[in-house]
Amino acid sequence: MDEARAMGDGPLPQDHPFVRDLAAGQANHVPLTPVSFLERASEVWADKVAVRHGRLAYTYREFGERARRLASALAKRGVRRGDTVAVMAPNVPALLELHYAVPALGAILNALNVRLDAAALAFCLAHGEAKVLVTDPEFAPAMRGALAELGRDILVVDIDDSEGPGGERLGTLGYEALLGEGDPGFAWPGPLDEWDSLALLYTSGTTGDPKGVVYHHRGAYLNALGNALAFGLAPDSVYLWALPMFHCNGWTYTWAVTAAGGTHVCLRRVEPAAVFRSIRDHRVTHLCGAPVVLSALIHAPADAKLAFDHVVDVATGGAAPPSAVIEAMEAMGFRVTHLYGLTESYGPATVCVPQGDWDGLPLADRARRMARQGVAMPTLAAIRVVDPATGAPVPRDGVTMGELELRGNTIMKGYLRNPKATAGAFARGWFATGDLAVWHPDGYAEVRDRSKDVIITGGENVSSLEVEECLYRHPKVMEAAVVARPDAHWGETPCAFVTLRPEAGEATADEIIAWCRERLAKFKAPRTVVFGPLPKTSTGKIQKFQLRERARDL
Repeated sequence: MDEARAMGDGPLPQDHPFVRDLAAGQANHVPLTPVSFLERASEVWADKVAVRHGRLAYTYREFGERARRLASALAKRGVRRGDTVAVMAPNVPALLELHYAVPALGAILNALNVRLDAAALAFCLAHGEAKVLVTDPEFAPAMRGALAELGRDILVVDIDDSEGPGGERLGTLGYEALLGEGDPGFAWPGPLDEWDSLALLYTSGTTGDPKGVVYHHRGAYLNALGNALAFGLAPDSVYLWALPMFHCNGWTYTWAVTAAGGTHVCLRRVEPAAVFRSIRDHRVTHLCGAPVVLSALIHAPADAKLAFDHVVDVATGGAAPPSAVIEAMEAMGFRVTHLYGLTESYGPATVCVPQGDWDGLPLADRARRMARQGVAMPTLAAIRVVDPATGAPVPRDGVTMGELELRGNTIMKGYLRNPKATAGAFARGWFATGDLAVWHPDGYAEVRDRSKDVIITGGENVSSLEVEECLYRHPKVMEAAVVARPDAHWGETPCAFVTLRPEAGEATADEIIAWCRERLAKFKAPRTVVFGPLPKTSTGKIQKFQLRERARDL
């Protein structure tokens, strides 16, 4: 027996009894695909309400039939395996249906960010070679410009939504008319292999063109199941679409809710009054959103905060929710789960799993533990925190900083037409997130900063997240972001951008700085404070690159 085989590292020979005559076939190997969740749900929960949108409601049987009609109609219109279908829409049923119909054809769904400008949209359509565009009239101005810049023919389908504000129709075919061309009993082909591409998503890069992240069927299937398990979805769950479906395909909850047999409640716009009304009227049990969504609910006008008598589970990610936000959400009847991930990891990759002994901790201490990024999702292979220079894991001491890396089946295939970027992301056989974290003795990771967001002042590293956590606990602060400001003497100093609570009145920079100096080492406290609204992406992330530019000009 050779050394590799003795160590268990080598493949078994073809004549080994556990290999010989034990091949994968049609009976025992079917490619994993999230499309199968709707196939099952339309039979198991045929008469149950699957989708709600305003006054509209339809069952899982109807959901399945609509998705099959859509797939059939797209196939008749020439969509083939490997083709890209782009969609520009808010959280409406059409976007949800496309998440099944397009992958069911072996085609690739490209859900576009609704806040992109015409030039960026034209780039996405061209780079992804979209064959069809399904678009909501609300976004006609940007899409008209994008199509003009694209400069080639593409089938344009306009979404019909009675709940929408209307707008210019860019195509000659309506969405419901397209469905009318399809067969509700269409036998969609599905993927040939679970590694087949399923979705294309563009990162919101701060410089240069966005990168096209490619998902496969296996990863989407597994991440959806991981989300259902980690978030406690069940047949009686009612999920409110406060998270954009275009963002990591709705963190794969587009498929997870269906896998559990829950009800999707669509929401065109995330407004606190609409969220509270949906919770009351539909007895919503689960929703996801960036910390900015949580903040909006906390600071909603009193007349918008409708009472409800059940616990609502909220999953948040994109940035660590400040402990003050977690405390305030719990006080209103929400239970917060902290997730962490990136577009490249299908959304959630880690979850801050609450431990039983946390219940006995004071609320502030428990909230601080809940703000950590946590441990690997059930369907991710592993996480680690390493020295960026050597790749060696850092000690699990909660102090030593390193780069967070991920590995598993729920990591992207790579970046479309960008092998250099793909190779760089996977250089060590792990996906390098670019996030700097510490590893705690209990195995939980805690992101302290993006590598580009660390502030180096007088040779000392300052975590912008640590300073932000302190700012969020100030009674007058609603939102805060901290970046580096160039300084002739110190190299860099912390600069805080702060949005005050509407009801809090005024505050001075000296007041904010003094608050931080009382609670942090003096070199960590901001030396500059700027008041006003913070620039955000469409998914609620604060755009720190814009703040860094502003800080340089102060």
